[in-house]
Amino acid sequence: QMDPVEVDGSVLEGGGQILRVSAALSCITGSSIKITKIRAGRSTPGLRPQHLSGLQLVSDLCSGVLQGATIGSTDISLTPGKIRSGNHTADTQTAGSVCLLLQVALPCALFAESSSQLCLKGGTNAEMAPQIDYTLKVFKPIVEKFGVNFDCDVRMRGFYPKGGGEVRVSVSPVKHLQPVVLTDRGTITKIHGRAFVAGVLPYKLAKDMCAAAVRTIRKEIKELYINIQALQEKDNAYGNGNGIIIIAESSTGCLFAGSALGKKGVYADKVGIEAAEMLLRNIRHNGCVDEFLQDQLIIFMALANGTSRIRTGAVTLHTQTAIHVAEQLTQVRLTKTLGTGKQTNRTCELMNKKTPKN
Repeated sequence: QMDPVEVDGSVLEGGGQILRVSAALSCITGSSIKITKIRAGRSTPGLRPQHLSGLQLVSDLCSGVLQGATIGSTDISLTPGKIRSGNHTADTQTAGSVCLLLQVALPCALFAESSSQLCLKGGTNAEMAPQIDYTLKVFKPIVEKFGVNFDCDVRMRGFYPKGGGEVRVSVSPVKHLQPVVLTDRGTITKIHGRAFVAGVLPYKLAKDMCAAAVRTIRKEIKELYINIQALQEKDNAYGNGNGIIIIAESSTGCLFAGSALGKKGVYADKVGIEAAEMLLRNIRHNGCVDEFLQDQLIIFMALANGTSRIRTGAVTLHTQTAIHVAEQLTQVRLTKTLGTGKQTNRTCELMNKKTPKN
């Protein structure tokens, strides 16, 4: 057994993302890892329930030995075994994000011998994480270009602070992933979305979020029909919540999103405007992915056989962090080439170079 790869959990973004990328790559490459200084700079340092359930899920997926995994722990080690297909369950027991659980588990399950079923419990539409709608409508179609194949069934939506959401994911195994080139954005051809209320919240909130979002987008994009549906989530939601996601599609199949969640005491208009402004910011640059997708694709670029090239807007700290960890745990070098353009609208091309395995 080689010495474990030591990963400093406090560098760059310094949060849960370092854990997710390094644990998944440990599982897939078979290299043991030791992560220290986990979330060292955060107000509540160390592992939170959501990080813990993610690590346990990976350890379960790779028949691994996980040490130091307790709430508040700042040092863990993972010694992976063989990746096991079949049924795996993870429950954050809080409103911790099921989408972040999927982020860590999906790459691992791809390399099992047969299909895997993941039952993920927690928040489906939670702060500081992608909403499940983003995962389904933006992440899924783009990651499928790498040859990834998974289905996701939202059984129950869960919101902060109660959680209680549940998604069932089935993942088909792959022999290898194929590289993806996304460098030509084309033009924006469609804008659509959903604004929802769940629980005791009045339907009017959904309509208000919708109207405010449409008004905001109209100021900048005059020529497209904007189709945002207002929905009342009836039976498949636990607790109360409201939110909106708006998606733009381009002529070459690129997808971009803006989203926001309601909070106590925040006007519905404000939620709609926040999502619309986020979408507009993500289509002003000429990149092919939005700021939330770029970091989620790094692990797939690192694992694909061959060279991927993806044009992004400004590279986020999350993306730099994913690149740093991927380079530590794989034979990949990711290069960033800055495109031309004003500092704010600059695009950047991410490209991975490696010696392909036969």
